[in-house]
Amino acid sequence: MNVEEKEKEKISSEELEKAAAGEISEEIIKKEKEENNEKNLIVAPNKDFVPVENEEVKKKKYKKSSIFSLFFVAIISIFILCFGIFTAYNILNTNIISGIHIKGLDVSGLSTSDAKYQLDNYLNAKLPEEIKLVHGDYESTISLKQIEASFDTKNAVATAYDVGRQGNIFENNLYVLSTMFGEVNIEPSIKLNKTQVTKNLEEISANLPDKVTESSYFIEDSSLIITSGKQGNVVDIDATISEIKKSISNLSTIDKPIEIIVKPQDPKPIDVEKVHEEIYKEPVDAYYTQEPFTVYPSENGVDFKISVEEAKAIVNGEPAEEYTIPLNITAPNITTNMIGTEAFPDLLADYSTRYVNNLNRTTNLILATNKINGTVLMPGETFSYNKVVGARTIAAGYRDAPIYVSGQVVDGVGGGICQVATTLYNAAVYSNLEIVQRTNHQFVPSYAPASRDATVVYGAIDFQFKNNRNYPIKIVGFVSGGICNFKIFGLRQEDDYQIEISAYQTGSSSSAIYSEAYKILKKDGVVVSKELLSKDVYKRH
Repeated sequence: MNVEEKEKEKISSEELEKAAAGEISEEIIKKEKEENNEKNLIVAPNKDFVPVENEEVKKKKYKKSSIFSLFFVAIISIFILCFGIFTAYNILNTNIISGIHIKGLDVSGLSTSDAKYQLDNYLNAKLPEEIKLVHGDYESTISLKQIEASFDTKNAVATAYDVGRQGNIFENNLYVLSTMFGEVNIEPSIKLNKTQVTKNLEEISANLPDKVTESSYFIEDSSLIITSGKQGNVVDIDATISEIKKSISNLSTIDKPIEIIVKPQDPKPIDVEKVHEEIYKEPVDAYYTQEPFTVYPSENGVDFKISVEEAKAIVNGEPAEEYTIPLNITAPNITTNMIGTEAFPDLLADYSTRYVNNLNRTTNLILATNKINGTVLMPGETFSYNKVVGARTIAAGYRDAPIYVSGQVVDGVGGGICQVATTLYNAAVYSNLEIVQRTNHQFVPSYAPASRDATVVYGAIDFQFKNNRNYPIKIVGFVSGGICNFKIFGLRQEDDYQIEISAYQTGSSSSAIYSEAYKILKKDGVVVSKELLSKDVYKRH
């Protein structure tokens, strides 16, 4: 470096120091600015150097920023466009969205009608005709058709259709997207006729081998026999219905037996005062009038031979299966039978069944029929088989004869008396009397077709019918020569009909028989009405 250059550098340094101190002239600062602008730099009066972009750089950067903005706007526009198209598609879509299953059946893309049709066929093919219920060694079946068991496919399909349609557009779209990559399975609820299934379970409860037996009473000659109740189990209706629904819902295990849910129950305590109120009456003579024609049956006077307190002492004493209370029976001067056929001039019905001549069984038939023979029912009165016949005990003269217990034929006290109930049931139907309570056997009996029988179990299952006529009726029965017969007498009315019973098998399975019975009313040979008597299920032998 020569002397001249060194001087310039020295002067330049001094000028910069002066500029920093504010002592340099504006011309020099202006000159420096012009020189530094060429180098994209500026000297601040009292600051360090700060870089400044020139116009060309600014244009390049602005161009880049614009391109990025346009790209971002394009992306957003495409997203909004796709979102709009997707939303419009979902709104206009009238079918079930993709990824939806009902009970394992894929219903994606189906209309609600098509989905229900396919679902009904799919589920109906998987449901068996009946389900089996067990309690220990005891078994019974329930027809799914009889209890009207089915899946609620209508609501299930409606739920499937609502998927992706219940939120706002953002929530719905998100849900629709999620179902495209995942599966939603809807479980339809189970529907059944609770009244019918409750009736079935009550019948099962009455047939449990360890069922509860309530106390009862009957009059035997001049004694009141009170039978003690026994603790036992009853079917827990609600819990068992819940198990039935679970079994039906779980199609993979529906063929497996369902355990009957039971709960222990004590019999009601014997109410001696109530029993006394029910049996006490003064003797009444029988009579009838011609205009209007009315029969007034005789009634025996009945009362305890001992005081109510003494009767309580007997019942509350040593535990026993039966308690005997002595009675005072006061006979009327004129009994109903004494007024003869004038009081019951017309034969309303006559029905017979045949029996096999077995000494013990025949003895039971005779005992039960003799209890019923001569019974008079006034209008509005209800006949109770168990109340009239009483307990079937050895003390009452009944003998061991074959009966069904848990599907097996065994000897039991009073075996055979269900034939008496069956014969009387048919006579009552032919008399157009109102059937109040009737239960079919577990198996079709030999002496009556399916749906034409009636079973009874003392303390559990009764057979009852009501005299719904305007006049009294009289029941006459006999057992002799292989024939069990009942006749019902009364007074014919203008509105009486010819009665027919139509009973037939409606279906069968490997383990069951299904049948129905109808009562047909005819007037002058023309059918007036057809009334369902019963729908029954029997086990196969």
